[in-house]
Amino acid sequence: MEVIPQTGALGAEIRGLDLSGHLTDVEVTQINQAFLDHQVIFFRDQVISNKEYLRFVEYFGPPMEYVFDAGLPDYPFITPIVKTETSTESFGSYWHSDSTYRDIPPKATFLYAREIPNRGGDTLFADMYAVYDHLSEGMKDMLDGLDAVYSAGLFDRKEDTYEGMRGINEGMKAMSAVHPVIRTHDETGRKSLYVNETHTFGFDGMSRDESLAILEYIYEHVKRPEFSFRLRWEKDTLTIWDNRCTQHYALDDYPGKRRVMHRVIVGGSRPR
Repeated sequence: MEVIPQTGALGAEIRGLDLSGHLTDVEVTQINQAFLDHQVIFFRDQVISNKEYLRFVEYFGPPMEYVFDAGLPDYPFITPIVKTETSTESFGSYWHSDSTYRDIPPKATFLYAREIPNRGGDTLFADMYAVYDHLSEGMKDMLDGLDAVYSAGLFDRKEDTYEGMRGINEGMKAMSAVHPVIRTHDETGRKSLYVNETHTFGFDGMSRDESLAILEYIYEHVKRPEFSFRLRWEKDTLTIWDNRCTQHYALDDYPGKRRVMHRVIVGGSRPR
């Protein structure tokens, strides 16, 4: 097994493993350590069945169902993310961490490339440890101890433009949760900024306008290139990212082309 860091901020490729077979305890431990060290890890050329995919996921925790879309008929934990040749909007083309509106959000997301365009469709990732570390001490002190409200329905997005998404659980768009603005990672003990422009309504106890005066500065801070890693997808690439300390953005730069990804989210712990 070889771990190849990608940028100064985050991201690593792992080579030398075939994920279609059973892994040893040592291999699982090494992968998990690379995941904690680099926040985003990916494996190229992994030809795996849905059963093998879920077996690999379960080494890292129990899979969760995505509340706003149905999974595959025989594998409800695998959510197909499909952009067709006629789709007008891409799923995930906004900076966010997955499902932060849940009381217990997923700790990790697994995404497997089944079919990709010949170019385009990269994913950007941001290191939220580094975003926090580069704030001024005054800003850190102000944010310390604050909670934020996270909402599933902050933006009205045209979900029917995604093949297979037909308004499942529309009533759950009222779902919301309150989490710390500065999150302490339950495995590494490191602090990161946890707010994101897609799901964070505002600071708990403040109006949205009052909150945005501060949050909009943070959202621009997240987008600084020195905090980022850009993943270029290839068919049969499997990627895992840590939702506790990263954000991501799916580029929508491949109009008229088809892209099929299989996503699984893994349960975590309540943010603290």
